[in-house]
Amino acid sequence: MSTLAEKVRSRRPAAHEPRRRMSYPVVLLLLAGALLLLSLVRAVTGQQSLTSSDQWGAAMGFAVPIGLAGLGGLWAERAGVVNIGLEGMMMLGLFAAGWIGWQHGPWAAVVAGIVGGALGGLLHALATVTFGVDHIVSGVAINILALGVVQYLAKLWFAADGSEAVARGGNDKQSPQMERMEPFTVPGLGDWLGDIDERNWFLVSDLAGILRAAVHEVSWLTLLTVLIFVGTYLVLWRSAFGLRLRSCGENPQATESLGVNVYLYKYLALAISGGLAGLGGAYLAVLIRMYQDGQTGGRGYLGLATMIFGNWRPGGVATGAGLFGFMDVLQTRDRPVVHATLLLFALGLLCLAAWQLYRGKRVQALAVAALGVLLWIWYATTDSLPLELVTASPYLTTLLVLTLFAQRLRTPRAVGKPYRRGQAT
Repeated sequence: MSTLAEKVRSRRPAAHEPRRRMSYPVVLLLLAGALLLLSLVRAVTGQQSLTSSDQWGAAMGFAVPIGLAGLGGLWAERAGVVNIGLEGMMMLGLFAAGWIGWQHGPWAAVVAGIVGGALGGLLHALATVTFGVDHIVSGVAINILALGVVQYLAKLWFAADGSEAVARGGNDKQSPQMERMEPFTVPGLGDWLGDIDERNWFLVSDLAGILRAAVHEVSWLTLLTVLIFVGTYLVLWRSAFGLRLRSCGENPQATESLGVNVYLYKYLALAISGGLAGLGGAYLAVLIRMYQDGQTGGRGYLGLATMIFGNWRPGGVATGAGLFGFMDVLQTRDRPVVHATLLLFALGLLCLAAWQLYRGKRVQALAVAALGVLLWIWYATTDSLPLELVTASPYLTTLLVLTLFAQRLRTPRAVGKPYRRGQAT
């Protein structure tokens, strides 16, 4: 394996060398700073729900399908294939989970969702890997095809006159309800953290509220998602299989010359990619206990944004999913809570500007500081936000984050490029 790694690295231009990774102490320091910032904004604005367990529990639930879609994109692009079709694969998983779930229960729905998404991934692999179709064109086609397929099958299987599905509440927009998947709670710990959360102590109660969200009424699928993220890191960065797969996205010709079946690895990566997106769709079906038309709501595209924000690494994807999940759940909260996030973002941008100034990036620091000051003025001169801005807040956050962090990104070198077997010879 060392030979493969050396050969791939030897053909990589110096400009594409990855940046130094952050150490664990730096990560912990950043988390502590973010918690301090949240506590400060909560204390200043009086919006207790910013750090409440209900807010963070809901944010974690919203983050799961986004994170799974982002992880699916990571698997595909690390193997060299752009997967714009994550939204369509999530739709297929959502529909398959709703179809099987009302008949056989939520765990069968999870398996069906993974299978449905994986089929979409294999279709994308057939088009891009075998037939050489442009990756973007294939992905967009899968999104359009998946939407039409699920809507057609919903009319056929959930809205047929006299069928059992109709008798149990199904129609052309939704499936009958499935059984509820009971969440789990760590006995004792959730109540203790809840008591601390209610005291509104600076920093301490905020930390307790966030921690309680991870131990109180948590979906089993959330726990499964955490394990999948850890497993992805171990497989892709700590195994021979992962090295081969990532080398397919960096230099497939060099990889092929060392006896690796590049086509096979790309197919496997896209099957896993689609399965993860399908699991995200299954999560949505299990959450509301049915398939519902339009339930994915663009989360596949947000998943792509988390993948880019996370620099094609599982930890970064998880961070991005948490951020977008937090913003997504704000749509269900009162508008003053969303207004308070203006101050949160303003302070965050000013801290980022100070860090960039410390690193000598004066132009970037000035631009970020100016944006932070504008958000501060916006917060100080208004009392609430228009409903339209509240609804669009996750997508505006996506644009802001990708704009700020675009300069530190390094895509897999061969992602999106056509590959044909035998080119290395």
